[in-house]
Amino acid sequence: MIYKFRIVSDEVDNFKREIAIDADDTFLRLRNAILDSVGYTKDQMDSFFICDDDWSKEKEITFTDMDTDSDQDVWLMEDTHLNELIEDEGQKLMFVFDYMTDRAFFMEMKEIITGKNLKDPLCQRKEGKAPEQFIDIDDMNEKAIAKTTALGIDDLDEDFYGSDGYNDDELSDLEGYEDDDLHIR
Repeated sequence: MIYKFRIVSDEVDNFKREIAIDADDTFLRLRNAILDSVGYTKDQMDSFFICDDDWSKEKEITFTDMDTDSDQDVWLMEDTHLNELIEDEGQKLMFVFDYMTDRAFFMEMKEIITGKNLKDPLCQRKEGKAPEQFIDIDDMNEKAIAKTTALGIDDLDEDFYGSDGYNDDELSDLEGYEDDDLHIR
């Protein structure tokens, strides 16, 4: 069985990739096919997220085990086959390729082709230039400021964020209480 994914970016309007891959293949092979199709290096942390219809992240498939102490299942790209987590056309995924700025490609499983197999993933459609793999934080902030200005939100001042200081009277109500009385841990 073959899965066909469409990949788009919210940063570049005319960017599109379509990747065909065998359903028994791993998320690692899908990752490498995506990175190859956009010319990105493979030395960065990245993850896939299975999303609901509103693009809310549900399950994360990571490149390496982060050794978290959570109760959640850990899904590793090299060990997780696509058909373990993806079954339906229309399934939405995100591929976060830049953790520092939470930049991602948005993916949708567009088609399931039954009765056929693929030995290697294949980029079947390549449109537009991919966004840069790395973005300078200062550049990102400048773009955010330009966007808020364009939207007419150019009057953000210190009152918007609150005051820098605090009033000693605000804390005076706590005097005489022990940490145990306040349930501070």
